[in-house]
Amino acid sequence: MAGLDANTPIPTDIKLHQQSRVMEIAFKNGRRFELPYEYLRVYSPSAEVRGHGTGQGVLQTGKKNVGIGEIEAVGRYAVRPTFTDGHNSGIYSWEYLFMLGERQEQLWNQYLESLKEAGASRE
Repeated sequence: MAGLDANTPIPTDIKLHQQSRVMEIAFKNGRRFELPYEYLRVYSPSAEVRGHGTGQGVLQTGKKNVGIGEIEAVGRYAVRPTFTDGHNSGIYSWEYLFMLGERQEQLWNQYLESLKEAGASRE
């Protein structure tokens, strides 16, 4: 279980914008990110998406229009969103959400490249 320490980025506000399908998250250190639901879904930290070992991740396709129906607090260190495609096993720690925000452009481009290589689609 993840613990909180002095280096843990702590969110001060999390908003779900249903129309634009974006999670807005602000952190105590002043950083703020807008993370599209699709991005959160394809980078879910769940074993279903990441696999159970190195190189066992499963490319997520067809998630362009995925939504988040609800979000649930997990202790004081994470949230678990329930996506409209039924996926709800990803527990997003504060550290993980912060990393997704900081590396958003790089990770998104990696995802698009993986889709292209697989001949797969976001649709």
